[in-house]
Amino acid sequence: MSTSPPDPAAAARQRFFAIGLFRLSGAVIILFGFAIMLQHFGFVSGQKAKVMGAIIATVGMMQMVVVPRLLLRAWRTPPAP
Repeated sequence: MSTSPPDPAAAARQRFFAIGLFRLSGAVIILFGFAIMLQHFGFVSGQKAKVMGAIIATVGMMQMVVVPRLLLRAWRTPPAP
């Protein structure tokens, strides 16, 4: 069985898609956290809703800002010799 070398353009497209997906999912998590803070759900209310929503929104912000930067650093193309 012969394997061909990986296509760098295809790998770049997959990485770009993955980073965009992390950013989009982070934005959705932030919106969910704000919905909890505004008490749109019945499973939590009062001060607990505000704290829980703030924690979830913070996690979403981390996923939207920090995780893509970490992935970019991990997937950086090494300099040519």
